[in-house]
Amino acid sequence: MPRQQQPETRPARRRSYDQFCAGARALDAVGDRWTLLIVRELLAGPRRYTDLHADLPGVSTDVLASRLKDMEQGGLVTRRRLPPPAAASVYELTERGHGLLPVLAALAEWGAPALVERRPTDAVRAHWFALPLLRVLEASGGAEAGGGGVVDVRLDEGEFHVRTGKPEAGEPVYGDGPAARADARITLDAELCLALGRGELTFAEAVKDGRIEVSGEGPLAVELRGA
Repeated sequence: MPRQQQPETRPARRRSYDQFCAGARALDAVGDRWTLLIVRELLAGPRRYTDLHADLPGVSTDVLASRLKDMEQGGLVTRRRLPPPAAASVYELTERGHGLLPVLAALAEWGAPALVERRPTDAVRAHWFALPLLRVLEASGGAEAGGGGVVDVRLDEGEFHVRTGKPEAGEPVYGDGPAARADARITLDAELCLALGRGELTFAEAVKDGRIEVSGEGPLAVELRGA
């Protein structure tokens, strides 16, 4: 297998607002364009550079390499080499990087009203619905039922899974595709997913009127089904 080529990286550019303010310091670390979206992707677990680039349509290789370098220096991500036969490097979030989960969740909630319609130029990935849907699931009892669990989510755009409840340190909160072992499975469409994120209806209301199908027999599935 040919050795995976890593893009050339430029020296990380350190920028600062030079303000003695917690918000300014936070923006020093994550305020650059693409940085928080890289975090969004890495919340799914370790990713190769090529996978990150594929799921961040619009970012150039130079900018992605530069942001990752900045994030490494800032203590948000680390890079490690996978053992054979993979023989590839992956990026993953540090504990400090994982601490940005509630920040991204809050941004997704704040930005949900802007997703009224999909523009012709808009890319979409199924797992981009994970963070707003995770908040909805936990508000529906998914965090309490048996300590939470893994929910497979099926949309027309694809399938992903989310982990409700309090994850272990460094544990991915979502991932592409179905989980190896899920505690519940839900099927819905993207339009409904957006409506849930905007707070236009509750998960329980959507289950009751048949717009969400919940399958599974464990405590989490029972809780989500409202049985």
